[in-house]
Amino acid sequence: MKIDHMDDQPIILVAGKFDGLHRGHQQLIQQAKSYVTSGDQLAVWDLSDEQPVITSLDDKLRILEGLGTDRYYYSDVQVQKLHCKRIVIEEDMEQVLANHCDPHHLPVTILPHTTLNHERIHAADIQAFVQKGQMEAAQAHLGRPFQTTGTVVRGDALGRQLGFPTLNLGGIEEYAEPKPGVYLGIVEVHGETPAYYYTLISAGYRPTVNGQTFKVEAYLMNFSGDLYGEKVTVSYLRHMRDEENFDGINVLVEQMKQDERDARAILGMPVI
Repeated sequence: MKIDHMDDQPIILVAGKFDGLHRGHQQLIQQAKSYVTSGDQLAVWDLSDEQPVITSLDDKLRILEGLGTDRYYYSDVQVQKLHCKRIVIEEDMEQVLANHCDPHHLPVTILPHTTLNHERIHAADIQAFVQKGQMEAAQAHLGRPFQTTGTVVRGDALGRQLGFPTLNLGGIEEYAEPKPGVYLGIVEVHGETPAYYYTLISAGYRPTVNGQTFKVEAYLMNFSGDLYGEKVTVSYLRHMRDEENFDGINVLVEQMKQDERDARAILGMPVI
């Protein structure tokens, strides 16, 4: 996909605050596709400036490419210099559009907000779901699980010592932090042939071992090996329990064993 690429090729432009690439944004893109004819390209003009983010730029580009988008533009693009045949926006974006360009010289399609249970799907609500640990609600609004993509970095190897080797996710500071706790999820290991694993995710401060900073660690079930330096995406499916300050390491280990038994039962995996 081309980023900030300007030439004379005609485009159908979808404009909006793509701060989550949720179901509403996906609906805009699908509608815009209906206007694409032979020789056109589908482009997204992203006006979002949210921090922290639900979806990182790298994640956006990967998802947009999967949705059939050919180009991606940032908020400071000069639309007048593009060969734009039509702009597709969501209602209430008219003034934002007018602040960046004069839309009167080309067709503009305005779509109503996408709703769930009669409520507008909004990125701020999805971020609130994530921060409350309500991952099923976040997924319902996003149309996919909440995800964080980062690189596996070296930790203190405490999980390995306790019999639960985990990968430590680095480079995820821009994402909204989920509620501290244990989650059931999936890890995708990127590469030429991506690999997927069920996982237990520990997100939080690790009070039992005197942790000081927020970390995301993932215990991959039915996996052994070294993933240091690998790019991975962690998808959160379900909140299992809140983070606790246990009375010692032994109590923590017993709870971790129970977490795995619970996860395996939910997933229909053999319980060990």
